[in-house]
Amino acid sequence: MNVLLFLIIILTYIVAIGILNEKIFHLQSDISLMLFSLIISIILFVIRYFFSLQGLNTFIDNLGNFGFEEYLMDGALCFMLFAGAGKVNMSKFKQNLKPICLLALLTTLISSFLYGLLFYLISILFNLPMDIWTCILLGCVVSPTDPIAATGILNKIGLSKNVCSVIENESLFNDGTGVTLFIFVRSIIIHSKDSNFLLLMFKEIFGAAVIAFLFSWLSFKLITITREPIKYILISLLNVSLVYIICEHLGFSGVIASVICGMYYSYNMAKIERSVMVIDPSEYYKDFWEILESILNSVLFVMIGMLVLTISISKYIPILFPAAIIILILSRAIGVFISSILTKNNIPGNYDLKEFVSLMTWSALKGGLSLALAIGTSGYLNEITYNIFMNVTYISIFFTVFVQGLTVKKVYLALENHKAQRLKTSNNK
Repeated sequence: MNVLLFLIIILTYIVAIGILNEKIFHLQSDISLMLFSLIISIILFVIRYFFSLQGLNTFIDNLGNFGFEEYLMDGALCFMLFAGAGKVNMSKFKQNLKPICLLALLTTLISSFLYGLLFYLISILFNLPMDIWTCILLGCVVSPTDPIAATGILNKIGLSKNVCSVIENESLFNDGTGVTLFIFVRSIIIHSKDSNFLLLMFKEIFGAAVIAFLFSWLSFKLITITREPIKYILISLLNVSLVYIICEHLGFSGVIASVICGMYYSYNMAKIERSVMVIDPSEYYKDFWEILESILNSVLFVMIGMLVLTISISKYIPILFPAAIIILILSRAIGVFISSILTKNNIPGNYDLKEFVSLMTWSALKGGLSLALAIGTSGYLNEITYNIFMNVTYISIFFTVFVQGLTVKKVYLALENHKAQRLKTSNNK
């Protein structure tokens, strides 16, 4: 399909769904885009099933196979991560550094392996064609929370800054852990040489940090010597895209590198705030990254809904549907619980252990990165197992975005009320 034609279709989706949602449904905008894109895809699928029209079949095939993995992993991801990291509240980040690190590293590690072990038990019980390492690989795909979903949805529903800081920063950093785990387990499955997890983790994180800090420092020097706000934008675009592609080429984490670039620019732009206010009084730089993030998020959520057209429904779907949801919630809750115990008295937001585990479990949304990782398994998994991966990944994304994303505000308010009652009772004693 022609790129311009595909862009026209995507923009039509975004505009039409956006206006419809604004006037009638009043859902969170990103959720509405995915939901109605999914509904449109299902309608097209039904039409295709009952009316076999050659032109329609070709159109649907082209629409569903446009190249989601390439769009996200080789294009939009670095810019979306940079924009999200650029809004990080550095004081809140420093304040919650320990729980963020534990959630991003330990929780992702525990959740991925626990998910795999539980799913392997399901595989044994119901004769699914998956061994233990394939199940753990699936855990590595669906366990990391998605930074794009987190920044695109959760920060628009009224959560406190302290809570948003923990959720967003965990999401921004745990993808590096998830991708490293994915590479490690994949290497075991395909018998490649990269099978030392600690070495992989060190290489991915340390290498990404060195490249990101070096190029960000150099590019920010250019920021300080120019007096044109458009140059700010161009330099930042060049920096994050160059860092991402270098890291991916060298085997480092482009995800973590992009996050570091965004946080570096956020921190240093704040340091030269007075100069920026003089040079860029209209806030072109800030507005550009907000607008770009909004556009790329919208395109991503529409494409996730459209990709349903390419999915083959597994014959194991009656088993996969409940198993995927239950195991996802259980493994996440246990991972958060263990990390929270290690934070001791540093649990953010004055929550007790139960309240914090509940909030961090229910606010863990999945999104485009999980889908891109799942799509990437097509080269070495057989067709039946690949279909299971895609079905489980979609179930995880849709459940967390539609069910958890639409109810997380109510959960948050209920937990806040419970916390207030607990603190009141404690003070009265």
